[in-house]
Amino acid sequence: MKVKFAIQGMTCSSCQAHVEKAVSKLEGMRNVNVNLLSNQMVVEYDETILDNDQIIKAVVDAGYGANVAKPEKAKNVKNEPQVDNQEAIQSMKNRLIISIIFWIPLMYIAMYHMFYEWFGLPIPQFVKNAFHGTENAITFGFTQFLLVLPIVYVNRNYFISGFKKLWKKMPNMDSLIAIGSLAAIIYGIYAIFRIGYSLGHQQIELAQKFSKDLYFESSGTILTLITIGKFLEAKSKGKTGDAIRKLMNLAPKTAIVLRNNQEIEIDARRNFDGRYRGD
Repeated sequence: MKVKFAIQGMTCSSCQAHVEKAVSKLEGMRNVNVNLLSNQMVVEYDETILDNDQIIKAVVDAGYGANVAKPEKAKNVKNEPQVDNQEAIQSMKNRLIISIIFWIPLMYIAMYHMFYEWFGLPIPQFVKNAFHGTENAITFGFTQFLLVLPIVYVNRNYFISGFKKLWKKMPNMDSLIAIGSLAAIIYGIYAIFRIGYSLGHQQIELAQKFSKDLYFESSGTILTLITIGKFLEAKSKGKTGDAIRKLMNLAPKTAIVLRNNQEIEIDARRNFDGRYRGD
């Protein structure tokens, strides 16, 4: 039996390989073909051993979503509607805008002294009063922490997906993003506590050292740049998918066949046995 499935949650070739590997392990599975571009999977299996629900369960256990793709709208295993490409692109765009809005002041606060050293740009007085010097080290670090939180929140899918795949021993690119950005945040929090302890015990040099060891801007930069890449990828993928669908729509809906020396018009979507292609 040959069946087509719609797959949700794939973002890279590693995801494609994980889905294919998870489904291929099922007993009775003959052939698996996963297409990352169209987010679809075509499988051929022995229906006496295997069924659609078992295949969907294998995909979900691997950390992705799946539903049977048929002419009639099928229900997702989690009762969720299939996400439209334009909605996904708009959602990614909103995440990107919010990330950039908070990333710009985060980078400026973290690196304003470098702008002064490299480009000779004057440091505004309010920046000096609020963030400059060891006496403002706590404010300097905590402000960066507050600015990175919205970036982390809007891009939380990287952490949810990444650690979920890591827990299942199938790490992907999201796992690397989550580990890298979270490590920078955790160390930054540790550095803030050390700054507070050092200032309270008059250990000025130690406070100065840890005020230079804050990496919140690194976490924000990782998440923002990855989101830029994901947004561009989603747009390109959407355009390619639309182009493929338009090409498919150019295919003739009917065909003329010769049967018993008579020309008969039939539905081109049907096989010779009367079933629709892909059923």
